[in-house]
Amino acid sequence: MPRSNSFSLIILPIALLLVAMVSIQSGASLAKSLFPLVGPEGTTALRLTLGALILTLIMRPWRARLTLASCRSLLGYGLALGGMNLMFYMSLKTIPLGIAVALEFTGPLALALLSSRRLLDFVWIALAVFGLWLLLPTQQSEAHLDPLGMALALAAGLCWALYIVFGQKAGAEHGTHTVALGTIVAALLVIPVGLYSAGGALFSVDLLPVALAVAVMSSALPYSLEMVALTRLPARTFSILMSMEPAIAALSGLLFLSEKLTTHQWLAIGAIILASAGAAATIKPKGPAH
Repeated sequence: MPRSNSFSLIILPIALLLVAMVSIQSGASLAKSLFPLVGPEGTTALRLTLGALILTLIMRPWRARLTLASCRSLLGYGLALGGMNLMFYMSLKTIPLGIAVALEFTGPLALALLSSRRLLDFVWIALAVFGLWLLLPTQQSEAHLDPLGMALALAAGLCWALYIVFGQKAGAEHGTHTVALGTIVAALLVIPVGLYSAGGALFSVDLLPVALAVAVMSSALPYSLEMVALTRLPARTFSILMSMEPAIAALSGLLFLSEKLTTHQWLAIGAIILASAGAAATIKPKGPAH
């Protein structure tokens, strides 16, 4: 295979996926700088609203053909997306970014292993549980994590699992318009929460540059790059590479937010990453392979 073909088929999509993950976690770090001004609820509202506007201009969702039946999965997809973003940002108020992402990853991991019956799959479950156990507060813990923050991150993971389930159905019905339509639904869900929490501060023009950067880095740019990578990489390879995201989040938190993790917390993140990568590499898809 010529070197140029090898680059475009293998190296380029992997590089794009890595850039997407770095962009998402850098955007989350930047979003945390808005918390003192509008809180996590207001920050989520700004991100989703601006993200919806950007995606609407790019993807032109008004061209989609909507029916009452197809809107059900779209509504579920949008509500899951809104809940995932809101609870994830709320968790960042009290726990480090890397820990929040690792806990959130338990949602899609549980979904992947839900119907597992093989012994090997239970190894990945045990690894994930071990990672969660390492994060529980004990008398020997080097640092305590806020229980509410951990619960919110796990709830965000549950919403992530629902986002996958409804997203598959909505994507089959609405194609490329799904992300834009779902983000609009998510924004409509979160805007009242943001207004109740932040009030008039949400409309401050001074916030617009940072909020716009968060929307681009956390939504428009990574979603576009991930879509390109997903079309060029096998689904299993894509999933394994995505398992690196908690580590990237932890490094982003360390570099941009000075969030230093303890040895136990790094081990917990490592266990959850290994469980996610192992499940992605060995899980058997349902039905016959095509």
